[in-house]
Amino acid sequence: MTAARLRLVSLLAVGAVAALALLAWSQTWFRITVDGRVLAVGGSVAGAAMPALALTSLAVILALALAGPFFRAVLGVLEALLGVAMITTSAFALADPVAASLPAITKATGLAGRSDAVAGAHEATGWPVLAIVAGVLAVLVGLAIAVTSRRWPSSSRRFTRTRTEAADATAAEADPVREWDALSEGDDPTRPTP
Repeated sequence: MTAARLRLVSLLAVGAVAALALLAWSQTWFRITVDGRVLAVGGSVAGAAMPALALTSLAVILALALAGPFFRAVLGVLEALLGVAMITTSAFALADPVAASLPAITKATGLAGRSDAVAGAHEATGWPVLAIVAGVLAVLVGLAIAVTSRRWPSSSRRFTRTRTEAADATAAEADPVREWDALSEGDDPTRPTP
């Protein structure tokens, strides 16, 4: 696989994981019997952190597209940590559905605080498991990015100012003050030099 294709696949994988997490969050996670009626509890209640984690993953895509090799590795580790947070959020909800559903139970009954007597039988749907799968995939994609991002192509130099003189060819001799003055004089760094 070429470096450009590896970069594209990695960025698309992060986007797919974020979309999967948002899809799981938007569905019903639990059905809890409260006072003889069935209460459907969505991921927006039981897994309230999922959209923030998914949107952060989407922001990681933009940062990866602009970052250099070192920061791409750091962002890969960040994506893996976001995956761990997705797993933790979903696993805690699955471990105690009544506690995860308390805001919905309180709204339905008017009784604040945990009351197992009010909440009867409960059943989990497959959506919290799908959220855990999204978290595991985020961890794997993040680690893959951390390992392979050094092979990605570097960002283009389109917006850097270049001169034909040999003294300006090296980055070590670039003078930020001269470059700023050139911008003030109307020199456009996006215009190709003749």
